[in-house]
Amino acid sequence: MFDPPAHSVPLDSHLRWWSYVKGANWRHPTGGGSDLRGRERHPVVQVAYEDAQAYAKWAKKRLPTEAEFEFAARGGLAGKRYPWGDELRPSDRWMANVFQGHFPNKDTGDDRWVGIAPVASFPPNRYGLYDVAGNVWEWVADWYRSDYYAAFDTKRVADNPSGPVDSRDPNEPGVAKRVQRGGSFLCSSEYCTRYLVGSRGRGEPSSGANHLGFRCVASGTP
Repeated sequence: MFDPPAHSVPLDSHLRWWSYVKGANWRHPTGGGSDLRGRERHPVVQVAYEDAQAYAKWAKKRLPTEAEFEFAARGGLAGKRYPWGDELRPSDRWMANVFQGHFPNKDTGDDRWVGIAPVASFPPNRYGLYDVAGNVWEWVADWYRSDYYAAFDTKRVADNPSGPVDSRDPNEPGVAKRVQRGGSFLCSSEYCTRYLVGSRGRGEPSSGANHLGFRCVASGTP
């Protein structure tokens, strides 16, 4: 769980603003005493990768690859910083649910939301997709390797890469991780700007958090 400190803290360790909460899961997203009342339109959070994958299989769908997520998130705007263009706030308008104020202790909610926003609270991209930046991170199918894209020929366009066959995070070399995309309501220009459409995160597959969810995709024509 995100646990904002009461005052400004150094940004050298994320443990300063995260706490383990026993009993937190998708039915009880902030712990054992919480429920889904008032959250019916919120994205599902506190879901581990294995559970997201199992749900997608049950729904006869799957998790997107990292390449598919980025292609869809760009909405046809190749080379832009955000899913909507190059300006963070076109016409002074917030386009995604991200952190404003002083991270991590003071979110001013200038975008109208402190914490998670209901789905589709912000405009869709040109493909009609909502919340492909900000709000909650999303699991994708790929293993995380920090060096995966460095191996590509930069003079050629990669044709829908399916991701590496294994995982390697140099910061935790013994921990296998999956990729997360899209950023969340905790992304801030002061600390984490991963609402940028080309940015990526990663997480250990059995982990969950209150800023992490998923979406499903289906292959072929309906």
